[in-house]
Amino acid sequence: MRRNKLWLSIAAILLLSMFAHSQAFAEPLPDISIDIGGGEGEQPGTSALSLLLLITVLSIAPAILVLMTSFTRIVIVLSFVRTSLGTQMMPPNQVLIGLALFLTMFIMAPTFGQVNETAMQPYLKGELTQTEAFDKASVPMKDFMFSHTREKDLLLFMNYTQTERPATVEDIPLTVLIPAYAISELKTAFQMGFMIFIPFLVIDMIVASTLMAMGMMMLPPVMISLPFKLLLFVLVDGWYLITKSMLLSFNT
Repeated sequence: MRRNKLWLSIAAILLLSMFAHSQAFAEPLPDISIDIGGGEGEQPGTSALSLLLLITVLSIAPAILVLMTSFTRIVIVLSFVRTSLGTQMMPPNQVLIGLALFLTMFIMAPTFGQVNETAMQPYLKGELTQTEAFDKASVPMKDFMFSHTREKDLLLFMNYTQTERPATVEDIPLTVLIPAYAISELKTAFQMGFMIFIPFLVIDMIVASTLMAMGMMMLPPVMISLPFKLLLFVLVDGWYLITKSMLLSFNT
């Protein structure tokens, strides 16, 4: 009990000192207010709060866009390729992410073109408000995500939120469609990764069995199987086949 009282006393002293410190330096601090389109009756601090919310949205926007595009599947499949080859950090992460980004832009180019045509350009010309532009931009994204989302995954989130069965794709909320699309992409990427692993796993098993039969148990099988896996991957033009498979998987 004494120890608990001691900690409570210390915490109270720290809180009081912080409050006193903030009050002591409250006057010299300038009042930063940025007008983001508020009205005359706007309360003090609303503009700053709007700016804070805007910065927060911009900070999480890349993560949201990553989950709404083909980037998730592509980067996971490329990571599986590197892991199955056993080349450690070759290719480097920067190369894999850069390749995934450019493939994502290539695959998403028609969808982004529709977003630019139906929402971005009219909004820049002042023909649409922010809300209308967002609604227009969400339609092509919903069409893309819905075409690659499993019905079971979509029903999981719809049943959890008790959402009524939508009449069209446009009626599906983004809060339901995005996570359903994300877990569908994860499953598809892991299925493709499993198929990539099989031939390299066979090579590892053959090399390990051969070394054991020869009595060379102290020699790591990875050192012997790695050149054979690289040779196989180069002979079949692996990067071409992997890229072609990913492009065809989105061609629905």
